[in-house]
This record gives sequence, C-alpha cells and structure tokens, in this order.
Amino acid sequence: MGIDPADWNRVAWDRQVARGNRWTRPVDAAAIAAARRGDWSVVLTPSKPVPRDWFPPLAGLELLALASAGGQQAPLFAAAGARVTVHDLSAAQLGQDRAVAERDGLALRLESGDMRDLSRYRDGSFDLVFHPCSNAFVPDPQPVWNEAFRVLRPGGVLLAGVTQPVRFLFDEKRLEQGELVVRHSLPYSDLVHLTEAERAAFVAADEPLCFGHTLEQQLGGQLAAGFVLTGLYEDREPDCALDRRIACYLATRAVRPR
Repeated sequence: MGIDPADWNRVAWDRQVARGNRWTRPVDAAAIAAARRGDWSVVLTPSKPVPRDWFPPLAGLELLALASAGGQQAPLFAAAGARVTVHDLSAAQLGQDRAVAERDGLALRLESGDMRDLSRYRDGSFDLVFHPCSNAFVPDPQPVWNEAFRVLRPGGVLLAGVTQPVRFLFDEKRLEQGELVVRHSLPYSDLVHLTEAERAAFVAADEPLCFGHTLEQQLGGQLAAGFVLTGLYEDREPDCALDRRIACYLATRAVRPR
C-alpha cells in the first residue's frame, strides 16, 4: 500500500464526513446559544468531558484547535469568547466548522494543513492548543508535540487526547467475539500490521490509517518537547469490547513553562 498516510487520511476524513462519522457531526444552534451563556462542554477522548478547570478563561484567548475540525469543539470555543484557529487536513471537516460559523455568526479562522507542520504560525502565537485523539493518524507524534510547544506562549496550555497502546495489541475481529488474542506489537501501523485483505477492506470503508504509539512517545514525547504535565485522566469508548476491561484512552493537560 505505497501511499503517504497524510494524503490518504485527508481523503479518508473527507469521505467520513459524507458517511456521517460521529466525529464529523457539527453541534446544533442550541449548543452554540448555550456556549454564549457560558454553558459548554467538550471532549478530548470518546466520552468524558474535559474538566472546566483545565481551561484558562476563554474570553479573548488565542486558541488553536489542532486536527480538531468537524464542527464540534471549535465553534463552542468561539461562542464562549475565544479567538479560534482550526488547523486540519480535511477540507470537508473544515467545511463542517465553516457551516456552523456561517449559521451562527461565529468568527473562525480555518487553516488546511498537516498537524505536524505549523510553520505558518509564529512562535508563541497561541494561549491554548486543543488536540483530541488525532495523533493516532500520524506515524510519529513527536513533531506534533514539538510544534505545539513552539506555537504556545510561555504559560500556554496543551490539552491532548491520546490512545493507549493496549488498544492496538489485539486481533480486532476476535475481540468483537469476546476473545483477547494478542496479535500485534508496538509501535503499531495499519500499513505494516494488517494483511492485504484487511487493508483492502479499509480502502472500501474509506477508513483513516491508524498508528499505535507507546506511552513513551505519547507522554514522554510531551516531556521531551519541554512541557510539564499537570493533569491526566482515563476514558473509555462505550461500544468497544476492550474498553469494558481497561480504559483505552488518556487525556493530558500540559503547560509550557514560563
């Protein structure tokens, strides 16, 4: 499967919008109205809301929604008073944010690009980087952490969702049948670990290519970039068989030191 993962995932997420993937469905006007009143909630991981005390006050905050398009989080931040830039590979996902902004009179800056390359933004451009579980779509998350650190101001906050490595170890079909059969090793790659037939099924389903990273890459990578970790919680995917046994997702709060 001789393809560039970024090129593949750009198209895959465009097609997931057409398929109505849960992460492509925009918030409604009622949610925007509530956010304008200060009543809002977002997720970095499948289901658990991010604690409100993880956020600085949003009014006037320069916020980068990194690989976070889809019309779900960025419009709420804008409605709550933040100055929001959305940076995402998928034109269709950015289109979901644009549709909400036009419907509800929100100001959003929409930027098409790879999460690993934020060179269009100057050092210290943002107060907050909001990054859901998107680095599962790149082979190496370290450039993401490095760039997030660079574009944050001293004292700035990175809120990130990550997928636990255990999520990638087991045979998916056997897992759906309730069997825990270790099949893969880490770091994991759909390009390496899936059979040709399985990759063909991915193509047919317009699925993004996924990569499983170690905790050293995910948490250690943030520390290596210069961040100080100040918060962490676990979360579960309600419909995943493995998540009924162990939480497969983490959310982290990290700060660029002053």
